[in-house]
Amino acid sequence: MSRSILIKGARLIDPVTGVDRTGDLLVRDGRVAGLDKSDGARVIDGAGLVAAPGFIDLHAHMREPGFEDKESIETGTAAAAAGGFTTVCCMPNTEPTIDSATVVNFIAQQARAAGPVRVLSFGSVSKGRRGVELTDMEELAAAGVVGFTDDGSPVATGHLMEMALLYAGDLGLPVMDHCEDHSITQGLGMHEGAVASRLGLAGYPAAAEESIVARDIALLGLTGGHFHAAHLSASGSVEMVRAAKARGLHVTAEATPHHLLMTEEWVLGAQGRGSAVDSLSIAAYDTRAKVSPPLRARVDRSALVAALRDGTIDAIATDHAPHTFGDKAVPFDEAAVGISVLDTAFASLMGLVHHGELDLATLIARLTIGPAAVLGDRFQELATLAEGTPADIVLFDPDEEWIVDAAQLFSKGKNTPLIGATLQGRVKLTIAAGEVAYDGLRS
Repeated sequence: MSRSILIKGARLIDPVTGVDRTGDLLVRDGRVAGLDKSDGARVIDGAGLVAAPGFIDLHAHMREPGFEDKESIETGTAAAAAGGFTTVCCMPNTEPTIDSATVVNFIAQQARAAGPVRVLSFGSVSKGRRGVELTDMEELAAAGVVGFTDDGSPVATGHLMEMALLYAGDLGLPVMDHCEDHSITQGLGMHEGAVASRLGLAGYPAAAEESIVARDIALLGLTGGHFHAAHLSASGSVEMVRAAKARGLHVTAEATPHHLLMTEEWVLGAQGRGSAVDSLSIAAYDTRAKVSPPLRARVDRSALVAALRDGTIDAIATDHAPHTFGDKAVPFDEAAVGISVLDTAFASLMGLVHHGELDLATLIARLTIGPAAVLGDRFQELATLAEGTPADIVLFDPDEEWIVDAAQLFSKGKNTPLIGATLQGRVKLTIAAGEVAYDGLRS
């Protein structure tokens, strides 16, 4: 059994119980324990630090099996732990895809070997993610998947989405959709706006996302079930989700750190400090800022932050998408879409807190109880510091500044436009299921 850990004098924030106070926290035998017996525990001075439930990521690309040159479950969970995440949900755009119990079991086995960070799987909606035939959802649910998605691609047709919502609804599991009309976007990774015009790039309009969000909400009204909108990026999508919730439909939504913090100007380089009217610098066409859906206009970013505050957006999810250097070191139109996020997610999001756009308790709630609620009631115990629950805990310094250095990232993916940026807020210790998964106090 692992050694007990006593965190003394930290600010404790628990969104489930509403606790926000200074106090002590004991981990013993893998669980949050009472303070009556702490003999022999490792004692950590928590003064100036915040202890919260470990973060839960609904949406990460672990790349294994099939694309271990980009990431493995071992390196991905190491990056997750360094970012304060104790549970990650992996997407099925692997090779083979997660469309059978065999692949679900393989991922679970690899995760157990990698360390204590919990890895959950989303099964694919369609066999081979080809958008033609539903997977055996009952088999996948029995194997332990927590939902279904063809992420990387949208659910291909309205009929397939209708059937998915019906079958997954009977199983009590969500259907997550990557809302993108490929007939409009054709794989583009640049928002249709002023920056795209300045760069001479074809644009991916917000309507390509909004049209699929509208389709899926309409089908949800027809079938029931649970529709989860992945990585919302457009203000119009936010309004449709808000209206659907007001109608009582079971729709949930997530936003990524990059869509909450960055805008289309980041493709110009210089970490978003340029504008479409400036002279172009050598840093323009920054492929590290190419992502799907694309970084959008400032009005969209503001709408996402407002929706995060009021709960229209239930959760922050990283959409961690690591790539090799070669995937990005090509002309913008040829570059892979995606940003490597797990290492930097929390620290970058603290920018919302330090700039007064979001309070710390709400940020923690959207990283913990929000995603747990999307996954279902059985996961709520992972989002609390209540005595007797699994000890999934993150301890962080909200004020420590650090510079993002590619060589120091745990992920194989160094494809983030935050390289060289100064962030304020740093994870110091991550405990998953009572085991130390990351220890920045001793580094």
